[in-house]
Amino acid sequence: MNKKDIATIRRQFKKGNDKLKISDIFNVYIMKESSEIYHHESMPFGMLDEDQQELFLGNFKKVLAGQPDEKLFELKFKRDVEDSSQFILHRGLLTNDVEEWITDMLKLVAKMLEDKQYEHDVVISFIKAEYFKAQRRQSEDSEESANDTMYSHSFLLCSINKTQEPKKELQFDYVEREFKYNMTVDPVINLQAPLSGFLFPCFNDSAADVNHVLYSTAKAYEPDTAFIEDVLNAEEIMTARDDKSVFEEIVKDITGDQLSTSSLASVYEEINRVVEENEEDEAPKLDRQDIQRVLTMSGVEDVTPEKVETAYQRVIDDEKYEMKATSVLPKYNSKSIKIKTKVANIAISPEDLRYVRQVVFNNKRCIMIEVEEDTVIEGFKMAEEALVNRINREEETE
Repeated sequence: MNKKDIATIRRQFKKGNDKLKISDIFNVYIMKESSEIYHHESMPFGMLDEDQQELFLGNFKKVLAGQPDEKLFELKFKRDVEDSSQFILHRGLLTNDVEEWITDMLKLVAKMLEDKQYEHDVVISFIKAEYFKAQRRQSEDSEESANDTMYSHSFLLCSINKTQEPKKELQFDYVEREFKYNMTVDPVINLQAPLSGFLFPCFNDSAADVNHVLYSTAKAYEPDTAFIEDVLNAEEIMTARDDKSVFEEIVKDITGDQLSTSSLASVYEEINRVVEENEEDEAPKLDRQDIQRVLTMSGVEDVTPEKVETAYQRVIDDEKYEMKATSVLPKYNSKSIKIKTKVANIAISPEDLRYVRQVVFNNKRCIMIEVEEDTVIEGFKMAEEALVNRINREEETE
C-alpha cells in the first residue's frame, strides 16, 4: 500500500462519515500476570454511545498513522503454513455469522498470547467494516453523480492497546464541603497510543490484496518480528532504516568510503528523479544495475559490475536484493542531512549538498559553504576574508 491508499482508508475514521460502516466490534481483555483472557465481548458498533465511538475511531485512525517502512509495513503472508492467519482472516472477512467471526478472532488472540508476556494488561479490539468509494466519472460532461456508483471495500482492523492505572487525585465535594481521595480503581484503556495493530486485506489503488496485510507498530523502525512471523505468519521484512544502512555500506564498499559532496548530491538527485517519475505507482526499488547506473551518472569513477557484485556479496550476501528508493533518499526538499562537527552542527537539504565542501586550509580541515547572500550572525553582517590573498601574503612573508 502506498501513502495514498493508506490515507484513503485513514480518512474514513471520522464521526458522521456515511461512507464507512463498522458492523461489529470485538474487545478482548488480557491479564498481564497470566497472559490469559479475562473477559471478551462483542456488539454492533452502532450500539456504542457516541463518545465511545469517537474514542475508537480516533484509535483506529492512529493505527494507520506513520510512514510506510517506518511504522507501517506491508507484509506478505507465508505459504504452506499450518493454521495460517491469512486463512483465518480471510474466512473472518467473508463470513456473515458474528459467532464464526468471533471464533476466528479468538484464534488470532491465542496466537498473540502464545509465549508472550505483556508488561501491562492489554485490550485487543477487532472491527469488521467496509467503506464505500465513488466511481470516477467517465468525463466532466457526464450527468451521472459521483455517488451514483459506489464500490464497497470490506476489511478487518485490529488494535492492541495497553491499560494504565487511574491517576491518584484529590477531589473536592461541593455538597459535603470536604476534600476526598479519588478511590477509582478501574484501569484506563489508553486508546491514544496503540501498541500495535494491523489491517486486512491491503488495498492497492482500491483493489483488495488478500495476500498481504498492513502491520502497524508504535515505535518507528522497531517492528515486532515475533508478532510478524508467529502471529501474522508473514515473511521477514526490512525497514527503511535497514535499506538505508545496506545502501550506505554498498556505496562505501564501491567508492572506498570516500565520496565528494557534489557526487553525493548527484546520487540523491538521480534517486529523487526515479522516485518522482514513479510517484503514482508502487514505490520504486533499486537493484544492482540501478546502483551501478546511479553512481556512474553521478560522476563516480571506475564503477564496474564486478565491483558492485563484490559489494553486494560483502554487505548483504544476496545478489537479487532490492531496496526501496524512498528508504535510501533523505527527505529531498527539507534540511534532512545533518553534518556534525566538534565546533558546530549543520543541517542541509540533499539538493543543496553540492554547495558544501571539505577543504584543507593552513593544514587544517575546514568546511566551506558557498552562499549567495551576506551571512548575518546575531544581527552582525560577517566581514569577507580574502583567503587566497591571505595565503599569498603568508607565503611571501615566509
